[in-house]
Amino acid sequence: MRIQTWLVAATLALTGLAPASPALAADGNPLEKTNGFYVDPDSNPATWVRDHPGDSRAGAIRTSIATKPGARWFGNWSGDIRAAVDSYTYAADVADKLPVLVAYNIPGRDCGGESTGGAGSPQAYRDWISAFADGIGGKPAVVIIEPDALAQLDCLPGDARQTRVDLLKFAATQFAQKAPNTWAYMDGGNATWIPAATMASRLKSVGVQSVHGFVLNVSNFYTTAESTTYGKAVGSALGYAAPFVVDTSRNGNGHGTPDDKLWCNPPKRKLGASAQLGGGPEMQLWIKVPGDSDGSCGYGQGIPAGTFSPVLAEHLIKGD
Repeated sequence: MRIQTWLVAATLALTGLAPASPALAADGNPLEKTNGFYVDPDSNPATWVRDHPGDSRAGAIRTSIATKPGARWFGNWSGDIRAAVDSYTYAADVADKLPVLVAYNIPGRDCGGESTGGAGSPQAYRDWISAFADGIGGKPAVVIIEPDALAQLDCLPGDARQTRVDLLKFAATQFAQKAPNTWAYMDGGNATWIPAATMASRLKSVGVQSVHGFVLNVSNFYTTAESTTYGKAVGSALGYAAPFVVDTSRNGNGHGTPDDKLWCNPPKRKLGASAQLGGGPEMQLWIKVPGDSDGSCGYGQGIPAGTFSPVLAEHLIKGD
Protein backbone atom coordinates (compact mmCIF):
# COMPACT_ATOMS: atom_id res chain seq x y z
CA MET A 1 0.00 0.00 0.00
CA ARG A 2 1.40 3.38 -1.02
CA ILE A 3 1.61 6.28 1.40
CA GLN A 4 0.53 9.45 -0.41
CA THR A 5 0.70 12.39 1.96
CA TRP A 6 0.34 14.80 -0.94
CA LEU A 7 -3.09 13.33 -1.61
CA VAL A 8 -4.25 14.11 1.90
CA ALA A 9 -3.08 17.70 1.56
CA ALA A 10 -4.84 17.98 -1.79
CA THR A 11 -8.06 16.68 -0.28
CA LEU A 12 -8.00 19.25 2.50
CA ALA A 13 -7.15 22.06 0.12
CA LEU A 14 -9.93 21.16 -2.31
CA THR A 15 -12.63 20.82 0.31
CA GLY A 16 -11.59 23.53 2.75
CA LEU A 17 -12.01 21.17 5.67
CA ALA A 18 -10.86 22.25 9.11
CA PRO A 19 -8.16 19.83 10.34
CA ALA A 20 -9.62 20.01 13.83
CA SER A 21 -13.03 18.62 12.84
CA PRO A 22 -13.99 15.59 14.94
CA ALA A 23 -13.93 13.06 12.10
CA LEU A 24 -10.54 14.04 10.71
CA ALA A 25 -9.00 13.96 14.15
CA ALA A 26 -10.29 10.47 14.88
CA ASP A 27 -9.97 8.47 11.65
CA GLY A 28 -7.14 6.73 9.85
CA ASN A 29 -6.98 8.01 6.27
CA PRO A 30 -7.69 5.34 3.62
CA LEU A 31 -6.47 7.68 0.88
CA GLU A 32 -2.98 7.41 2.36
CA LYS A 33 -3.04 3.64 2.05
CA THR A 34 -4.37 3.23 -1.50
CA ASN A 35 -3.71 4.43 -5.02
CA GLY A 36 -7.03 5.36 -6.60
CA PHE A 37 -10.54 3.94 -6.40
CA TYR A 38 -11.45 0.28 -6.91
CA VAL A 39 -13.34 -0.85 -9.99
CA ASP A 40 -15.70 -3.68 -9.07
CA PRO A 41 -14.93 -6.45 -11.59
CA ASP A 42 -18.22 -8.17 -10.79
CA SER A 43 -20.55 -5.19 -10.82
CA ASN A 44 -23.85 -5.69 -12.59
CA PRO A 45 -22.70 -3.69 -15.65
CA ALA A 46 -19.38 -5.59 -15.83
CA THR A 47 -21.16 -8.92 -15.54
CA TRP A 48 -23.64 -7.96 -18.27
CA VAL A 49 -20.83 -6.91 -20.62
CA ARG A 50 -19.03 -10.22 -20.07
CA ASP A 51 -22.22 -12.17 -20.69
CA HIS A 52 -23.20 -10.23 -23.85
CA PRO A 53 -20.00 -9.71 -25.87
CA GLY A 54 -21.90 -9.61 -29.15
CA ASP A 55 -24.46 -7.02 -28.09
CA SER A 56 -24.10 -3.74 -29.98
CA ARG A 57 -24.41 -1.83 -26.68
CA ALA A 58 -21.63 -3.73 -24.88
CA GLY A 59 -18.75 -1.52 -26.04
CA ALA A 60 -20.29 1.73 -24.86
CA ILE A 61 -21.42 0.22 -21.54
CA ARG A 62 -17.93 -1.23 -20.97
CA THR A 63 -16.18 2.06 -21.71
CA SER A 64 -18.60 4.44 -20.02
CA ILE A 65 -19.76 2.43 -16.99
CA ALA A 66 -18.31 -1.05 -16.39
CA THR A 67 -14.68 0.10 -16.21
CA LYS A 68 -15.37 3.05 -13.90
CA PRO A 69 -14.96 2.92 -10.10
CA GLY A 70 -18.24 2.50 -8.27
CA ALA A 71 -19.79 1.20 -5.09
CA ARG A 72 -20.91 -2.30 -4.28
CA TRP A 73 -24.15 -2.57 -2.30
CA PHE A 74 -24.54 -5.10 0.49
CA GLY A 75 -27.85 -6.20 1.99
CA ASN A 76 -29.95 -9.23 2.84
CA TRP A 77 -28.98 -10.74 -0.55
CA SER A 78 -25.28 -10.84 0.37
CA GLY A 79 -25.23 -14.11 2.33
CA ASP A 80 -22.54 -14.34 5.02
CA ILE A 81 -21.97 -10.61 5.32
CA ARG A 82 -18.64 -10.79 7.12
CA ALA A 83 -17.23 -13.14 4.46
CA ALA A 84 -18.69 -11.09 1.60
CA VAL A 85 -17.27 -7.81 2.89
CA ASP A 86 -13.93 -9.37 3.77
CA SER A 87 -13.59 -10.88 0.29
CA TYR A 88 -14.44 -7.63 -1.46
CA THR A 89 -12.19 -5.38 0.62
CA TYR A 90 -9.37 -7.94 0.46
CA ALA A 91 -9.49 -7.95 -3.36
CA ALA A 92 -9.33 -4.15 -3.37
CA ASP A 93 -6.47 -4.15 -0.87
CA VAL A 94 -4.45 -6.56 -3.00
CA ALA A 95 -5.00 -4.22 -5.96
CA ASP A 96 -3.94 -1.24 -3.82
CA LYS A 97 -7.27 0.47 -4.55
CA LEU A 98 -9.91 2.06 -2.33
CA PRO A 99 -13.27 0.23 -2.33
CA VAL A 100 -16.62 1.93 -1.77
CA LEU A 101 -19.26 -0.18 0.01
CA VAL A 102 -22.91 0.56 0.77
CA ALA A 103 -24.61 -0.92 3.84
CA TYR A 104 -28.29 -1.23 2.91
CA ASN A 105 -30.15 -3.50 5.31
CA ILE A 106 -31.93 -1.31 7.86
CA PRO A 107 -35.27 -2.81 9.02
CA GLY A 108 -38.17 -1.26 7.13
CA ARG A 109 -35.85 -0.22 4.31
CA ASP A 110 -37.36 2.24 1.80
CA CYS A 111 -40.60 2.44 3.81
CA GLY A 112 -42.25 -0.25 1.71
CA GLY A 113 -41.22 1.35 -1.60
CA GLU A 114 -39.50 -0.14 -4.64
CA SER A 115 -36.46 -1.22 -2.56
CA THR A 116 -38.39 -2.55 0.41
CA GLY A 117 -36.72 -5.10 2.66
CA GLY A 118 -33.98 -5.10 5.27
CA ALA A 119 -33.09 -7.09 8.34
CA GLY A 120 -35.97 -8.88 10.03
CA SER A 121 -35.49 -7.34 13.46
CA PRO A 122 -33.38 -4.73 15.29
CA GLN A 123 -31.17 -7.44 16.78
CA ALA A 124 -30.70 -9.06 13.37
CA TYR A 125 -29.53 -5.70 12.07
CA ARG A 126 -27.11 -5.19 14.95
CA ASP A 127 -25.61 -8.60 14.26
CA TRP A 128 -25.43 -7.86 10.53
CA ILE A 129 -23.81 -4.43 10.73
CA SER A 130 -21.38 -5.62 13.40
CA ALA A 131 -20.27 -8.44 11.10
CA PHE A 132 -20.05 -5.95 8.21
CA ALA A 133 -17.55 -3.85 10.18
CA ASP A 134 -15.66 -7.00 11.21
CA GLY A 135 -15.33 -7.90 7.53
CA ILE A 136 -13.48 -4.66 6.83
CA GLY A 137 -11.29 -4.70 9.92
CA GLY A 138 -8.10 -2.76 9.32
CA LYS A 139 -8.35 -2.66 5.53
CA PRO A 140 -8.88 0.75 3.91
CA ALA A 141 -12.42 1.42 2.71
CA VAL A 142 -15.20 3.95 2.25
CA VAL A 143 -18.63 2.95 3.61
CA ILE A 144 -21.98 4.58 2.88
CA ILE A 145 -24.35 3.93 5.78
CA GLU A 146 -27.98 3.19 4.91
CA PRO A 147 -29.18 5.42 2.06
CA ASP A 148 -32.48 7.22 2.81
CA ALA A 149 -32.71 5.87 6.36
CA LEU A 150 -32.54 9.28 8.06
CA ALA A 151 -34.46 11.20 5.42
CA GLN A 152 -37.30 8.68 5.64
CA LEU A 153 -37.75 8.90 9.41
CA ASP A 154 -41.07 10.68 8.92
CA CYS A 155 -42.65 7.65 7.26
CA LEU A 156 -42.16 5.54 10.40
CA PRO A 157 -44.43 5.43 13.47
CA GLY A 158 -43.07 7.07 16.62
CA ASP A 159 -41.49 4.06 18.33
CA ALA A 160 -39.95 2.85 15.08
CA ARG A 161 -38.27 6.24 14.56
CA GLN A 162 -36.33 5.97 17.79
CA THR A 163 -35.41 2.37 17.00
CA ARG A 164 -33.99 3.45 13.65
CA VAL A 165 -32.02 6.27 15.25
CA ASP A 166 -30.60 3.81 17.78
CA LEU A 167 -29.65 1.33 15.03
CA LEU A 168 -27.90 3.97 12.92
CA LYS A 169 -26.01 5.18 16.00
CA PHE A 170 -25.01 1.57 16.66
CA ALA A 171 -23.81 1.25 13.05
CA ALA A 172 -21.68 4.38 13.37
CA THR A 173 -20.14 3.01 16.55
CA GLN A 174 -19.27 -0.30 14.90
CA PHE A 175 -17.28 1.34 12.11
CA ALA A 176 -15.61 3.76 14.51
CA GLN A 177 -14.49 0.93 16.78
CA LYS A 178 -13.73 -1.89 14.34
CA ALA A 179 -12.62 -0.27 11.07
CA PRO A 180 -9.89 2.25 11.90
CA ASN A 181 -8.87 2.82 8.26
CA THR A 182 -12.41 3.28 6.98
CA TRP A 183 -14.09 6.57 6.22
CA ALA A 184 -17.78 5.96 6.95
CA TYR A 185 -20.41 8.45 5.80
CA MET A 186 -23.94 8.59 7.21
CA ASP A 187 -26.59 9.22 4.56
CA GLY A 188 -28.01 12.74 4.64
CA GLY A 189 -30.66 12.65 1.91
CA ASN A 190 -30.53 15.08 -1.00
CA ALA A 191 -30.48 18.80 -1.66
CA THR A 192 -34.21 19.49 -1.38
CA TRP A 193 -35.64 16.66 0.70
CA ILE A 194 -35.11 17.70 4.34
CA PRO A 195 -34.21 21.21 5.59
CA ALA A 196 -30.50 21.46 6.37
CA ALA A 197 -31.00 22.28 10.06
CA THR A 198 -33.35 19.31 10.47
CA MET A 199 -30.94 16.96 8.75
CA ALA A 200 -28.08 18.23 10.91
CA SER A 201 -30.14 17.49 14.02
CA ARG A 202 -30.84 13.98 12.77
CA LEU A 203 -27.19 13.40 11.91
CA LYS A 204 -26.18 14.48 15.41
CA SER A 205 -28.73 12.11 16.91
CA VAL A 206 -27.12 9.12 15.18
CA GLY A 207 -23.56 10.08 16.13
CA VAL A 208 -22.23 11.44 12.84
CA GLN A 209 -19.31 12.91 14.83
CA SER A 210 -18.05 9.39 15.49
CA VAL A 211 -17.64 8.62 11.77
CA HIS A 212 -15.98 10.60 9.02
CA GLY A 213 -18.95 12.55 7.68
CA PHE A 214 -22.13 12.31 5.62
CA VAL A 215 -23.18 11.57 2.05
CA LEU A 216 -25.68 13.27 -0.24
CA ASN A 217 -27.66 12.53 -3.40
CA VAL A 218 -27.44 8.73 -3.27
CA SER A 219 -29.41 7.37 -6.25
CA ASN A 220 -30.61 10.89 -7.04
CA PHE A 221 -29.92 13.49 -9.70
CA TYR A 222 -29.18 16.87 -8.14
CA THR A 223 -26.10 18.63 -9.48
CA THR A 224 -22.87 18.57 -7.54
CA ALA A 225 -23.15 22.34 -7.08
CA GLU A 226 -26.66 22.04 -5.57
CA SER A 227 -25.52 19.21 -3.31
CA THR A 228 -22.44 21.14 -2.23
CA THR A 229 -24.51 24.17 -1.23
CA TYR A 230 -26.78 21.94 0.82
CA GLY A 231 -23.86 20.01 2.32
CA LYS A 232 -22.23 23.20 3.52
CA ALA A 233 -25.51 24.32 5.07
CA VAL A 234 -25.78 21.01 6.92
CA GLY A 235 -22.17 21.38 8.10
CA SER A 236 -22.87 24.90 9.34
CA ALA A 237 -25.86 23.63 11.31
CA LEU A 238 -23.73 20.82 12.74
CA GLY A 239 -21.26 23.41 14.00
CA TYR A 240 -18.15 22.06 12.28
CA ALA A 241 -16.91 21.54 8.72
CA ALA A 242 -18.13 17.97 8.44
CA PRO A 243 -16.73 16.19 5.38
CA PHE A 244 -19.33 15.06 2.88
CA VAL A 245 -19.38 13.22 -0.43
CA VAL A 246 -21.84 13.40 -3.32
CA ASP A 247 -23.20 10.62 -5.51
CA THR A 248 -22.50 11.79 -9.08
CA SER A 249 -23.43 8.56 -10.85
CA ARG A 250 -26.49 10.04 -12.58
CA ASN A 251 -26.35 13.80 -12.03
CA GLY A 252 -24.75 14.89 -15.31
CA ASN A 253 -27.94 16.67 -16.45
CA GLY A 254 -29.16 17.62 -12.99
CA HIS A 255 -32.55 16.72 -11.57
CA GLY A 256 -34.77 17.97 -14.38
CA THR A 257 -38.47 18.61 -13.78
CA PRO A 258 -39.20 18.84 -10.04
CA ASP A 259 -41.88 16.17 -10.15
CA ASP A 260 -41.89 13.63 -7.31
CA LYS A 261 -42.65 10.86 -9.79
CA LEU A 262 -39.44 11.53 -11.68
CA TRP A 263 -37.06 10.10 -9.06
CA CYS A 264 -37.57 6.59 -10.45
CA ASN A 265 -35.74 5.81 -13.73
CA PRO A 266 -36.62 9.24 -15.16
CA PRO A 267 -35.84 10.37 -18.71
CA LYS A 268 -33.06 12.77 -19.72
CA ARG A 269 -30.72 11.96 -16.87
CA LYS A 270 -27.02 11.45 -17.59
CA LEU A 271 -23.83 10.01 -16.11
CA GLY A 272 -21.99 12.49 -13.89
CA ALA A 273 -18.32 12.95 -13.02
CA SER A 274 -16.59 9.67 -12.24
CA ALA A 275 -14.90 9.04 -8.88
CA GLN A 276 -12.56 11.85 -7.89
CA LEU A 277 -11.45 14.05 -5.03
CA GLY A 278 -12.77 17.55 -4.51
CA GLY A 279 -14.88 19.63 -6.83
CA GLY A 280 -17.01 20.99 -3.97
CA PRO A 281 -17.51 17.94 -1.75
CA GLU A 282 -14.68 15.93 -0.27
CA MET A 283 -15.20 13.30 -2.97
CA GLN A 284 -17.48 12.69 -5.92
CA LEU A 285 -18.39 9.00 -6.14
CA TRP A 286 -20.56 6.70 -8.21
CA ILE A 287 -22.65 5.20 -5.42
CA LYS A 288 -25.76 4.18 -7.33
CA VAL A 289 -24.67 1.69 -10.00
CA PRO A 290 -25.54 3.30 -13.36
CA GLY A 291 -27.94 1.08 -15.26
CA ASP A 292 -29.35 -0.57 -12.14
CA SER A 293 -33.09 0.03 -12.00
CA ASP A 294 -34.79 2.13 -9.32
CA GLY A 295 -37.81 -0.14 -9.65
CA SER A 296 -40.65 -0.94 -12.03
CA CYS A 297 -41.27 2.63 -13.12
CA GLY A 298 -40.25 5.24 -15.67
CA TYR A 299 -37.82 3.90 -18.25
CA GLY A 300 -37.50 0.81 -16.06
CA GLN A 301 -41.06 -0.44 -16.30
CA GLY A 302 -41.05 -4.13 -15.44
CA ILE A 303 -37.44 -4.08 -14.16
CA PRO A 304 -37.14 -4.72 -10.39
CA ALA A 305 -35.04 -2.40 -8.23
CA GLY A 306 -31.35 -3.27 -8.30
CA THR A 307 -31.55 -5.17 -11.61
CA PHE A 308 -29.21 -4.02 -14.37
CA SER A 309 -30.74 -2.95 -17.67
CA PRO A 310 -28.71 -2.12 -20.80
CA VAL A 311 -31.63 0.08 -21.86
CA LEU A 312 -31.30 2.21 -18.72
CA ALA A 313 -27.51 2.26 -19.08
CA GLU A 314 -27.72 3.45 -22.67
CA HIS A 315 -30.09 6.27 -21.74
CA LEU A 316 -27.61 7.45 -19.08
CA ILE A 317 -24.72 7.33 -21.52
CA LYS A 318 -26.63 9.36 -24.11
CA GLY A 319 -28.43 11.60 -21.63
CA ASP A 320 -31.81 11.11 -23.32
